[in-house]
Amino acid sequence: MMKKTIAAALMLAAGSMSTTAYAEEAPRVTPTPPSIAPDQAALLQSDDPQLAAHKKLVYDMYRIVLQGGYADRAKEFIREDYIQHNPNVSSGRAALEAYVRSTRPERPLKDTLELPVVSMLAEGDMVTIAFVRPEKDASGETYYSTWFDMFRIQDGKIAEHWDPMLKTDPPIDPNDKKVK
Repeated sequence: MMKKTIAAALMLAAGSMSTTAYAEEAPRVTPTPPSIAPDQAALLQSDDPQLAAHKKLVYDMYRIVLQGGYADRAKEFIREDYIQHNPNVSSGRAALEAYVRSTRPERPLKDTLELPVVSMLAEGDMVTIAFVRPEKDASGETYYSTWFDMFRIQDGKIAEHWDPMLKTDPPIDPNDKKVK
């Protein structure tokens, strides 16, 4: 009988503690937005010519295919047997071309990326590019997060891609995520 009374008291205490914790208002978090790289051309530099070439390949693909919407130019940058880890796009260059065509119009080509680039890193056959990503919270307030794309290069073309997209996310045009 004593064990049941102690267990009931502990459960009651735990329940009241959690109710109290939820009743308190959580402090409002105001994160610092990520800093935007002031010079995109400097991000493409590397002491290693191979790493510089990998960065340029990814940068130009992003600028022409993903920002410009020129799906027909994907063959210049992406292998036909391209592996896609975004759960909303099938693998293969043709699938990426179809995704680009269905999510964005062709736009005039720019010399730089219009998305706010934070950083671009290359190591071995991998290139990662990070962007500031404005979003809206449940109350409609803008906040800033970070998006990344990571690519593996093989034989001078993009062979594989990763990003943080969730299966539940709708198809996007990343160009809608410019910082205004």
